[in-house]
Amino acid sequence: MEEKIKSLLEYVQFNGRVCPMPTFWNDLWQMLPNRNQKESGGWDPSLPLILAAWWDTTAEEKRGRLKLHIEYAAKKGALDEIDKFLRSLSPDQWAYGNGTMRWEDWKVKKT
Repeated sequence: MEEKIKSLLEYVQFNGRVCPMPTFWNDLWQMLPNRNQKESGGWDPSLPLILAAWWDTTAEEKRGRLKLHIEYAAKKGALDEIDKFLRSLSPDQWAYGNGTMRWEDWKVKKT
């Protein structure tokens, strides 16, 4: 299991990837089993960093939250489904660079 998590974490950061674009990250979060809202109002696991948080968080914070979602999926027996979903995303369905850049902008910046 640890090797599969490691492989997926390497994949999601390959070629400048940070996290899925908001719609797809929300889709991933919805796939996580046994999500629940705490009495404090927060969620377990924590929500994806989308909506207002999209612009107010760093690429590292987004990578950390995505890692948390992947580890949560592994603990809940959903790693295979999450792995398949993430690997099915096309380049334009990922954020790059500072965590908000689209593939087209990242591609231009890299060259």
